[in-house]
Amino acid sequence: MVSMAFAIKFLLLITFLAAVCTTDALKQKVTRIQFYMHDIVGGPKPTAVRVAGRSNFTSRDPIATMFGSISVMDNPLTVAPNINSTLVGRAQGIYAMSSQENEFSLLMTLTYAFTSGPYNGSTFSVLGRNPVMNKVREIPVVGGTGKFRLARGYCLARTYSMKEMDAVIGYNVTLLHH
Repeated sequence: MVSMAFAIKFLLLITFLAAVCTTDALKQKVTRIQFYMHDIVGGPKPTAVRVAGRSNFTSRDPIATMFGSISVMDNPLTVAPNINSTLVGRAQGIYAMSSQENEFSLLMTLTYAFTSGPYNGSTFSVLGRNPVMNKVREIPVVGGTGKFRLARGYCLARTYSMKEMDAVIGYNVTLLHH
């Protein structure tokens, strides 16, 4: 039979451990990052290429014609809008043209992988809708690795410049992580 003193000590130990674990779990860091992504679809060295889509669609509406297209990307991330500014990482993933009419919208699944600077070796991933023609788009962060382990948060994306279909997108990202 367990003594009353042992039972009380055991309950106190369990209560202490639960408090310590809960306190550690609540200690989240907030990181804010700003960078630019270069989505290059034309020229001799594109960073985003269409890999699937409808080729027999005859609509005169360019948005409807692109509906269902899927592209794979490996876009450079830089500290400033100029492509020759410091490279900090790559945005790698897939986006699909997901809107049929009156809107140019993408479904994106991307991982932003940092290859230099204070976040070197860390990543965060997004999954969500990107209505490209909106001035500001909010995209959810669904996870991360390295310094961004267990990340969640959001990206605010703004088109900095667009020439034909090549674009420079500015990102302001807020991450909650451990």
